Amino acid sequence: MPDPLSWHRVILRRGYGVASGQGTGSPYPAGTIATQTPLFAEHGIDLSQFYPGTLNLEVAPGEWRLQKPDARVEHLRWSALHQPETFSFWWGRLRLPDATSGAAPHAAEPLTCLVYHPHPETKQRHEQQPGVLEVLAPWMEGLAPGATLELGLDPLRCRVIQPARLRARLLEFLKFRVLAAQETFFDDLRQGKEHLDLDRFRSWLGAAGWGEALDLRDADLAATLEQARQLYL
Repeated sequence: MPDPLSWHRVILRRGYGVASGQGTGSPYPAGTIATQTPLFAEHGIDLSQFYPGTLNLEVAPGEWRLQKPDARVEHLRWSALHQPETFSFWWGRLRLPDATSGAAPHAAEPLTCLVYHPHPETKQRHEQQPGVLEVLAPWMEGLAPGATLELGLDPLRCRVIQPARLRARLLEFLKFRVLAAQETFFDDLRQGKEHLDLDRFRSWLGAAGWGEALDLRDADLAATLEQARQLYL
């Protein structure tokens, strides 16, 4: 695990109760984690040190961007109720805030934890918000929704971005380029006569030295381009 970690203040949010099997009407009475644990073990991922349920940890404001996982399992068929899913995992540390913050008692030693990420493109139910991570950790007595914790992760692979701020900076970056090129700027990004090619736009951003905008989702990039058109043409 890298040192130093990047520590993020997070809030525990109430989950669906599906991972632990405690949710009303869950189709997985034993919980998804308990069901998946022996299957992950076959792929070298040992979850035995963790409580068989996830902590839903929200960072605000912002969204998580995850890459280069410590472990990944492709197309795991763990249930007959839906198609196989892909999972990625990142090791981290979890602790209560320092007592000087007044938020919670100080935890002497951070706990080892594991980010548990079912890939949204293969997950058919209970999609998480982009600012929420599901985290596996040992049992922590007394935690309740609304509790504040600190999550330590590798800053090169697990980052938080603020899309609204990033979009505003991108719009400013585009300003003089659109003013100078006018409609030609958008013609160069079109696929056919009508649709803007976002892959081409991403390539252009990388070549222009503005790679941080690549963290934005396609919908954000498209909305920023449309805003630039309205403001600068």
